[in-house]
Amino acid sequence: MIFWQHQLQLPAKSRGFHLITDDISTSLQQAPPVSVGLLHILIKHTSASLTLNENADPAVRRDFERYFQGLAPDTDRHSPFEHTYEGPDDLPAHFKSSLLGSSLMLPVTNGRLNLGTWQGVYLGEHRTRASGRILVLTLQGE
Repeated sequence: MIFWQHQLQLPAKSRGFHLITDDISTSLQQAPPVSVGLLHILIKHTSASLTLNENADPAVRRDFERYFQGLAPDTDRHSPFEHTYEGPDDLPAHFKSSLLGSSLMLPVTNGRLNLGTWQGVYLGEHRTRASGRILVLTLQGE
């Protein structure tokens, strides 16, 4: 049984949904080879998220942003919420992160992610001005 762990630093990205499958796959090439395994991916932030979804049509990512912005819009001075001192996008970013999740568990076969033809890993960036994000990749396999 092999365990491998790596921190992946992603550069700052604009608000929205961004495909990061290639970043993860490139990092996975540094891992010891496994024929079968699981890759756990954790984002170390509470205002961004990870999700697995359709990777072919960029409209999906734009529609995701529209949908989640409508579901949890930025707050204003009339907001009934208390956690507003970090900006109008902060609390809604926490809501979105909680709804979408902060981790994924993905199969690895012969050292590569074993995803469906149209599947990709998204970073959901929910802040207007975010810094880079850190992912922890943990591979378990043999």
